[in-house]
Amino acid sequence: MSVILFAFVVRVRDGLPLSASTDFEHNRELQQRKQQIKTISKALARFPDRGTIKGQELNIYFVSSEGVSYMTVCHCSLPVAKAFCFLEDLRWEFTACFKSTVVALAARPYPFLEFDSIIQKLKQQYNHSGGPALEVTLAEVQEELRIHPPQVINLDEVELTNGTANGHMEQGPGSGQNQRLEPVTAPGILSLILNIMCASLNVIRGVHLMEYTFQCHLYLFHSSVKKLKCFTLLSVIVLCNLHLLGLRNAWQLLFHVSVASLSTVLILTRKVQDRTSDCGV
Repeated sequence: MSVILFAFVVRVRDGLPLSASTDFEHNRELQQRKQQIKTISKALARFPDRGTIKGQELNIYFVSSEGVSYMTVCHCSLPVAKAFCFLEDLRWEFTACFKSTVVALAARPYPFLEFDSIIQKLKQQYNHSGGPALEVTLAEVQEELRIHPPQVINLDEVELTNGTANGHMEQGPGSGQNQRLEPVTAPGILSLILNIMCASLNVIRGVHLMEYTFQCHLYLFHSSVKKLKCFTLLSVIVLCNLHLLGLRNAWQLLFHVSVASLSTVLILTRKVQDRTSDCGV
């Protein structure tokens, strides 16, 4: 049975994933721990250099050094000292492969995926031989842990201080445009077509043209104050159409208000898509 299941390397200052081990296990708790690791990685700057997060059967361990954190998910049967010994070996291998300046300049997630081959060799060594080749290394780690034991971290506190819930990052007001919404549905396409039609019918009326254009924008792009904007815009459209009561018949007014109402419902029901930047790891 494998005792080291997953390894993750991340930049401390911003939680940027640098590398990770690929795995093909579908253990439910492992998938939960992997999501929790990504949550914890956003708050590493607040924690000491060593930490432990206890699970039911799987534990998370991490070591941070020189701006990089090395994290792993291990079975609870693995001694704590061996888990941290694995992380120390991982740290030595990573620093030997990549200079600190290259790590600091990394701009995209997982720029060092080729490091996975080394992670797999280390995992195999620990999973099959039971630990490092040099017992003195394990003894040194045991002594270090005795003097400076790792901090036991409560995951609920991490999620609270990190502004997350259930592993999902809550975006600030200024970052709404960077969030990805659910795919456009057939009713959504119909709504966009109807809004374009209404806008074309109001091309000589600048205010009305902007109303329907803005409804299309709200449907296509996320906004942190979406509900307020939706109801304000719907109210303006209704009032503007009432103002045109003498120029339009009841059916025309009903059509424009119905299109605006349908768009409002679709805007409010289109949710933000769950984004996990795992690149298949």
